[in-house]
Amino acid sequence: MTADERAPSTPVSMDAFLAQIERRAWRMAKLALGDPEEAHDAVQDAMLRLVRSYRNKPADEWTPLFWGILRRRITDLQRRRKVRSIMVNWFSGGRDDQGEDMPVWEPPDHGPGPQRQLADQQAWEAVSEAVQQLPQRQREAFMLRTLEQLSVAETAAAMGCSEGSVKTHLSRALHSLRDQLEDWQ
Repeated sequence: MTADERAPSTPVSMDAFLAQIERRAWRMAKLALGDPEEAHDAVQDAMLRLVRSYRNKPADEWTPLFWGILRRRITDLQRRRKVRSIMVNWFSGGRDDQGEDMPVWEPPDHGPGPQRQLADQQAWEAVSEAVQQLPQRQREAFMLRTLEQLSVAETAAAMGCSEGSVKTHLSRALHSLRDQLEDWQ
């Protein structure tokens, strides 16, 4: 499959665009935030902001605009979580309201049996952990370029940086992931 076959065509309406991007955006937000409900809220908020502020922009600008909005929303939620964590730790001795850990993403079942399922789960956990350990800008560049297959220009627009910075962040992310995941090759 070529890059042109994988790249989504320019949507004819905002509704079509949002339907096309919703699931991938949720997966990306969930990977960044670790909480499926928080991820859902972040995606919904990003979609609303895109519709309210940019519905009159040309359709070919929606993709980088949306990913930029979602990236900033995720960053806001991560900052809020950090402040909340500091306050909760200070007031309650290190426990959150529910006393539970964040849920962990489990990969879909692709294997014919339990051994394959275990191998898939372990591989996904290793990749997920490695991606989460990347610095924020490297993680964003990796997810937008590799998982979402945005162009360098679209990624730069979404991240609010130069194309050269995107290339640098992606190169460093890939190098770091190769080192961390060497045992899984």
